[in-house]
Amino acid sequence: MDKIIDKIFNIKSEEDFKKICFEIFKYQVKYNPIYSAYCEIILKGKNPNKLTDIPFLPISFFKEEQIICQGQKIEEIFLSSGTTGNQSKHLVSDLSIYKKSFRKSFELFYGDITDYCILSLLPNYREREGSSLIYMVDDFIKNSKHPDSGFYLNDHKKITQTLIELENKNQKTILFGVSYALLDLANKYPQKLSNTIIIETGGTKGNRKEILKEELHESLKSCFKTKTIHSEYGMTELLSQSYSKGNGIFKSPPWKKVLIRDINDPLSFVDNNTTGGINIIDLSNIYSCPFIATQDLGKKYNNDSFSIIGRYDNSDVRGCNLLV
Repeated sequence: MDKIIDKIFNIKSEEDFKKICFEIFKYQVKYNPIYSAYCEIILKGKNPNKLTDIPFLPISFFKEEQIICQGQKIEEIFLSSGTTGNQSKHLVSDLSIYKKSFRKSFELFYGDITDYCILSLLPNYREREGSSLIYMVDDFIKNSKHPDSGFYLNDHKKITQTLIELENKNQKTILFGVSYALLDLANKYPQKLSNTIIIETGGTKGNRKEILKEELHESLKSCFKTKTIHSEYGMTELLSQSYSKGNGIFKSPPWKKVLIRDINDPLSFVDNNTTGGINIIDLSNIYSCPFIATQDLGKKYNNDSFSIIGRYDNSDVRGCNLLV
């Protein structure tokens, strides 16, 4: 499998992606009992010929089943936020694949990690066990090798002082923050950030009233006097991230692809610029499941970029909200 893993992170073309995708699909059908059983129901003995023929496992299976290929040991279990018993569990058999994925993605979108000071404002995530986001940001902090890189939890005064000092030194900085924590910081300690990239990582349920994502970004831009707010789109069930450098338009690394399914017919797909359910192929999920139907709504555009419109739960379609 080492050869396939090397291929995943060296995809150069659409053809490369498709070829490796079908190799991994065959592996999944052979060694992933849950996914294999699901494929039997959906495919009814047919062989998929194109990406849209491949069955996408509903993300809820990660709450209900042990999604892992036979013969793989569990090295780490990542847990989603939520109450015990209602959490998604991602059984990760090889953390080196996750590290390779998020490190290579970061380099692709932002360059060398050692050019940056990495600050983190992720209080709720830091306070709980099994967060894949904390695992990633912790690795960024360590590999940046900057003395001021670190987790700042709820210490707004300290992080503000650090930001002022870094700005005065013209130090390139990235601030990862959950939406409600960034908003609190912005309202309490507004300042001009010229050398700092703010990357919001989404909302946390139950902490604040709902706010439109556009509203959130406008507030942050106003308080920090910056032109854009970046975003990171990842989830417990995936080992790859997509990044937006502004305007809510996300791009993915070469080993990850987004497809948009029809809201009313989950086995069909819609054209670009049409709202639908987000399906994700994440080839770095080779040992759990790379083909996932999420509960997010979005649109895809011509250059493989996409946007998040909101979420839907069963038949309930909601607007573009971030829970902050």
